[in-house]
Amino acid sequence: MEYLNAFLCGGILCAIGQILIDKTQLTPARILTGYVVAGVLLSALGLYQPLADWGGAGATVPLTGFGHALAKGVKKAVGEQGWLGVFTGGLTATAGGIAAAVVFGVVMAALFRPNAKR
Repeated sequence: MEYLNAFLCGGILCAIGQILIDKTQLTPARILTGYVVAGVLLSALGLYQPLADWGGAGATVPLTGFGHALAKGVKKAVGEQGWLGVFTGGLTATAGGIAAAVVFGVVMAALFRPNAKR
């Protein structure tokens, strides 16, 4: 059942993104940024954690999950360090994912030598 929930949750998030691409003039970059902001806002309102509990990886892997991780990191750091945590908490909570994205991006670029499209 966990796999079905993850598939449904991730699929719904992707379908919403596809609808936004097809039906609006928003660029993909703005939609992706909106997903991160939506994850932060839903987390701040206490609505994202129940979704993450139900949807599992379907909720935590997309960009909304990245926003949720940022918000959780800031909340934890503010509780531990005070207002300084506003600046450090999000980076601390997401450093592993950001580092992995950079490393894998460099490895793929080195292996496949991307060229500019003409």
